[in-house]
Amino acid sequence: MKTKFNIWHIPVSRILILLILDMLAVIIASYGALYWRFDFSFSRHCLEYMRPATFLLPFDLVITAVVFWLFKLYKSVWRYASANELINITAACIICFFLQILLVAVLPIKMPRSYYPMYAFLLMIMVCATRFSYRFIRLINSRRRTASRDPEKKNTMVIGAGEAGNAIIKEIESSSYVNLRVLCIIDDNPGCHKKTLRGIPIVGDRTCIQEAVDAYHIEEIIIAIPSASKLQIREILEICKDTGCHMQLVPGMYQLINGDVSVSSLRQVQIEDLLGRDPIKVNVDEIMGYVKDKVVMVTGGGGSIGSELCRQIAEHGARQLIIVDIYENNAYDIQQELKVKHPELDLVVLIASVRNTARIQTIFKTYRPEIVYHAAAHKHVPLMEDSPIEAIKNNVFGTLKTATAAGENGAKKFVLISTDKAVNPTNIMGASKRICEMIVQQLNLKYTTEFVAVRFGNVLGSNGSVIPLFKKQIEHGGPVTVTHKDIIRYFMTIPEAVSLVLQAGAYAKGGEIFILDMGEPVRIYDLAENLIKLSGYVPGDDIEIKITGLRPGEKLYEELLMSEEGMKDTANHLIHIGKPIDVDEEEFKEGLDALAGVVADEGKKPEDVRAVVKRLVPTYVYK
Repeated sequence: MKTKFNIWHIPVSRILILLILDMLAVIIASYGALYWRFDFSFSRHCLEYMRPATFLLPFDLVITAVVFWLFKLYKSVWRYASANELINITAACIICFFLQILLVAVLPIKMPRSYYPMYAFLLMIMVCATRFSYRFIRLINSRRRTASRDPEKKNTMVIGAGEAGNAIIKEIESSSYVNLRVLCIIDDNPGCHKKTLRGIPIVGDRTCIQEAVDAYHIEEIIIAIPSASKLQIREILEICKDTGCHMQLVPGMYQLINGDVSVSSLRQVQIEDLLGRDPIKVNVDEIMGYVKDKVVMVTGGGGSIGSELCRQIAEHGARQLIIVDIYENNAYDIQQELKVKHPELDLVVLIASVRNTARIQTIFKTYRPEIVYHAAAHKHVPLMEDSPIEAIKNNVFGTLKTATAAGENGAKKFVLISTDKAVNPTNIMGASKRICEMIVQQLNLKYTTEFVAVRFGNVLGSNGSVIPLFKKQIEHGGPVTVTHKDIIRYFMTIPEAVSLVLQAGAYAKGGEIFILDMGEPVRIYDLAENLIKLSGYVPGDDIEIKITGLRPGEKLYEELLMSEEGMKDTANHLIHIGKPIDVDEEEFKEGLDALAGVVADEGKKPEDVRAVVKRLVPTYVYK
């Protein structure tokens, strides 16, 4: 059972000391007010009022003790006293002031009218002095700790002189467990410059960062501007990353609103912070409208995209979620996570291959999913170049079997997760995904199910993406490998990509290829440089960047749209619809049959597979 807090949790000795000090304050205020009233002299008139003051004193002592108790002046932790405690002291002294006037009116004594406010004022001053002395001593000690050049403490700069910056500095000063020493503050507001916050100088705006780092020998930079946009944060980081300092961020505005700003809430600066755009927002109501209370299936549900799909679908109130994956470890991880976060969810986790026709048909007949997200695929470009037959078996025929089962068993929507590599593909993975797009467009003409595809670029942090690879290489001291100095890619975070996939599903009418706006492309070489700098190293000196040459099937740049496809906007300006390209149904079926024959023949070579793929995807270019 949870124990309620009560006064006896505070040491009795401390309460007794405070009570004695308060009683002394009452005595001093009682006689001091008279001394003050009569111009700081013990004149005849002053001495005449000493007798009634002495008669009144026991009543004042009792009243003060009771009122202070009611205002919880014996419960507060005075080391952390703030404006709230000051308000309580003031209110308590005002109550004592009025009660004293009332008491004198009842008792057979008289006191000068000016005595009452003087008494209340002196009482308040002395009570504040005793209470806030805790805070004052603590502040002095923290200043001594800050002033002492403890070699274990890191010289720190805080960017942002607002509430978040004040909260961070306050905790650093007061905690003996934080090995930071704030020496200067940066803020873009010119009205703050040459002033101090908690005794620490505000030295200038962001243009002074490098100069201040050198002047104060800064090792750590804390960016405490939770209200700043992603673009503003990126601009500051662009300056900070060249200082060689370790950097941390206050996560967001909600932390400040909830009062959660603390050193423990700081997070490391990530490469995503340098992309410089605000998080993509979607219309949650639209997603809820078609996912809530539905039976939803996610194939490849243990992968990077698939697992995030499962998380967001669970958040949006699906009646039942069916996760299908061939890799048991991935499936187990997402199963355990969702069981903890959403114990109310009807969760089914099945180990199955999308290449197994009978197994997939059994799953669809048993669970009758209404919405299917098909994320199961082989996606690693270089690996698939070495094993093109496996890429075709899994991506093309796995999609064909799953999509056909969805159509035959009355699913309402089937959403294929595609890629920008399907546009004018130069690798077998991209070509296989282009065939998948053609499959869902053909099946959309055959069944009542709404078949659509969603095409997007690279996803930050997904399995096999460059960021985890670069981080591992940096941890091992380099080199960081980049295939070409001018190679560029589009990037989006996993939650952003998945939320747009979900919203695209809400727009689906059947047959569309939805194209997600990935923002501005990023040069991979710049990404590598920035990640090295954010890790506290100097590119070229500490960590080498090695150019290894383009891998088989790799492009310098990716496209999201083929030249034949027109672009149509949706209600969300970040989701576009590519115009379907007419495909001859008979020719496409013959091409699929030929492809099935090639991959089924163990004697066929990779070149044979590529030749048939080229017939199906004329824009496919291979060496």
